[in-house]
Amino acid sequence: MLKIRFKRGGRKKQPFYRIVVMDVKTKRDGKVLEELGFYDPIRKTFHINRERTIKRLANGVQPTEVVKNLLRRSSKF
Repeated sequence: MLKIRFKRGGRKKQPFYRIVVMDVKTKRDGKVLEELGFYDPIRKTFHINRERTIKRLANGVQPTEVVKNLLRRSSKF
């Protein structure tokens, strides 16, 4: 089963997240199937590839709760 979730990057106390498609059994920073965008909580900015995300959602990929809330706030979905 695939999920749309965060992959953490950045330094200590300076998080930066990539929005990615991964298998649910993969570790948080493990192998990525596709990168859809990024989220920077410090600057409160994010960018997401809308077309690819809609296609993945249509194919049955489930977003995590945090990603789902971020997509709702974006008002693009």
